[in-house]
Amino acid sequence: MTTTILMAIYHGGDHLRAQLDSFAAQSVPWDLQIGDDGGDPRDADIIRDFARSAAGRGRRISHVAGPGRGFAANFMHLIATQQDATGPVALSDQDDIWLPGKLARALAHLDRIPADQPALYCSRRWNWDPRSGRRAVSRRFDRAPDFANALIENVAPGNTIVLNAAAARLAARAAQKCGPVFAHDWWLYQMLSGAGAHIIVDPEPTLLYRQHDGNALGAGEGLAARLRNKRDVLRGRYARRLALQLAALDRCAALLTPDNRNLLARLARSRQATLPERIGQLCETGVYRQSTMSSLGFWGAAILGRI
Repeated sequence: MTTTILMAIYHGGDHLRAQLDSFAAQSVPWDLQIGDDGGDPRDADIIRDFARSAAGRGRRISHVAGPGRGFAANFMHLIATQQDATGPVALSDQDDIWLPGKLARALAHLDRIPADQPALYCSRRWNWDPRSGRRAVSRRFDRAPDFANALIENVAPGNTIVLNAAAARLAARAAQKCGPVFAHDWWLYQMLSGAGAHIIVDPEPTLLYRQHDGNALGAGEGLAARLRNKRDVLRGRYARRLALQLAALDRCAALLTPDNRNLLARLARSRQATLPERIGQLCETGVYRQSTMSSLGFWGAAILGRI
């Protein structure tokens, strides 16, 4: 079964070829759909050259203009085109390097799920600084992936996500309805877990996640990242991001299970409640984060009215 790779790019020239070459090293068949928000002639030349070599191996590559509203909107636009998906769908950034067995490993996990049941696979990754050569494996998530977790935290890095065909079709239907999101990968974790999909979090890293000054978000790990996250909470950024994600979910709530539709509504109500009611209602929802420190941060934000 051929995997469709969805790749969102914006002036990717410095690192784009290395990522494309890592696709060529995969051991399973794939096609590539590129949404280009930059219109950089260098990118077009790199893609054209790669497409010529890939065509000889039976790979199809399409390169179209993106919506021009940022990386999340670019990915959502690509996801929305998968309503007729017949095979797996993988997401890719423009500047990573996939390890050679990435797709095969993801498909082996997804093959354990019945084809008619939606499933999302994601994995850990190597946070990689090519300037120093240093790399460190991303943090491990030990608590179960679930809608109650997805509502307030993302454990599915977009550059590792692979959907089976059933999940891709479901995500496409939802993407056509949901409107803007802060993060496409968080939304996929929320939407699919909320619809009852299987969520697979692989503890093995499957790619080199390039760290550089142009990262849209970066790895989000380490002391500096934690301090930055706390500052964002105090400035209301987390609350605004959460509001955007919840509004998008609400627009396609008909695709959620009844229990999860109810959970979404209860979380939305708790955000508008006074402090004592807010804490009580949040406790009743059962929402949770993966680590103790992260959980303390969330409850601190809830007390301050910053969720």
